[in-house]
Amino acid sequence: MNLNQYLRRKSHAVRIGSVKIGAAHPIAVQSMTNTDTNDTEGSVAQIERIDRAGGKIVRLTAQGKREGENLKNIVARLRADGFTTATVADIHFLPEVAAVAANYVDKVRINPGNYRLDRGELEALIAQCRERGVALRIGVNHGSLAKRVFDEWGDTPEGMVVSAMEFLRICRREAFDQVVVSMKSSNTRVMVAAYRLLVKAMEEEGMTYPIHLGVTEAGNGLEGRIKSAVGIGALLSDGIGDTIRVSLTEAPENEIPTAQLLADYFTNRTGEFAVKYPERYSPYHFVRRSAVQEPVTHDESHDGFRLIEAVSENPSAELRAAILSLERADEPVIVRRKYADAELETVAVKAAADLGVLFLDGLADGIWIDAPQFSVEEIREVELMILQAARVRFSRTEYIACPSCGRTLYDIEKTLAEIRSKTSHLKNLRIGVMGCIVNGPGEMADADYGYVGAAPGRITLYKGREVIEKNIPQEEALDKLIELIKRNGDWAEE
Repeated sequence: MNLNQYLRRKSHAVRIGSVKIGAAHPIAVQSMTNTDTNDTEGSVAQIERIDRAGGKIVRLTAQGKREGENLKNIVARLRADGFTTATVADIHFLPEVAAVAANYVDKVRINPGNYRLDRGELEALIAQCRERGVALRIGVNHGSLAKRVFDEWGDTPEGMVVSAMEFLRICRREAFDQVVVSMKSSNTRVMVAAYRLLVKAMEEEGMTYPIHLGVTEAGNGLEGRIKSAVGIGALLSDGIGDTIRVSLTEAPENEIPTAQLLADYFTNRTGEFAVKYPERYSPYHFVRRSAVQEPVTHDESHDGFRLIEAVSENPSAELRAAILSLERADEPVIVRRKYADAELETVAVKAAADLGVLFLDGLADGIWIDAPQFSVEEIREVELMILQAARVRFSRTEYIACPSCGRTLYDIEKTLAEIRSKTSHLKNLRIGVMGCIVNGPGEMADADYGYVGAAPGRITLYKGREVIEKNIPQEEALDKLIELIKRNGDWAEE
């Protein structure tokens, strides 16, 4: 990465059906269906809605051979309807299903945590993908690392990089370059560190594979969009990222406008900014630069803080350079940026993408979004959401909620709304709301409580990583969750 200016990372081109990513191609946006993959009509209709919204790459879960085989019917129907949408099969647990799906789709996404490298399964899949012109995504998830990797590295960014590099080296050995890689986490700090460490590792070995960006389980509404923008924006500002997904617990087509806004916002980042003390900065490890314990918002006291305002079209680099050029290394700083957009959501996403990285990197101590077209209260809420997404100030309940897919075992959008209605008044709690066990227990590892689909109509409740109650009827699960929170002393009356 370049501290002085925006430079897009060099990657080679990968073709995913009718879409090309990497190299000089624009950043592509994508989404994932939440229909049952056995439901041809419902899946096709949803893919077409995502495509019309601007998402030209769509992923579908294929959790078993039956679902893998039905991808043939889905793709055939999609093409008969005149859609060229690139289709991607998402595989977990069963490597043999990847071999089925690769017969029909444009890309296969596999999770290294599900593969044994001593069985030749990856080499066989690569050969099949090469024959059909199918791309491959090595999709590492913070919450589902292989046991041998977890035992040595824990669920750390470094462990995620080890997992990815093992698979990328095999792809290179097999001379297969139609590969994309991702390093997803619901924790923005972990996610950003993992991607940066991956880029460093790939550069050291001369690899130029394109990168897919995403924050998993971001939630919904403005809060989910801000959390995604903080993580994705931090990396786009580094020049990292060739395709992105904003994962929301909403209808999947709702993800596309925010993803496209982010992609467009980073198309042209101009300006060079001198950095006087670059040695004060490390992109790989979080260290607070000042002694300020809790970053402030624009309407709180600014005594003892220096105000630095960005005026260029590259505010992240401009503000970072100014902070790293201060004579006093630990001088507290408030970062300020003006936004004239008429929609609060647009301002929130842009500000999260511009300013969130400065908090993820421990550089800034206060945030000032200058947008007088909105009320003080509205802007303060956005600022607090950005600080929470960057994990430097917690002011509300955080919901680590998956966007749902064909594996989801209940209506997660409705359930999340119900859980929010009962628990949103609680402070400094993290509640995981997960559709199934694929990434559920792992991705919500730092949540205080977890609500995870265990079977159709059945829920398992967690306290941290510990299972508390298994297979509860869903109609009882919310009350049981509240009882669990109260039993552990974390409940407060409204």
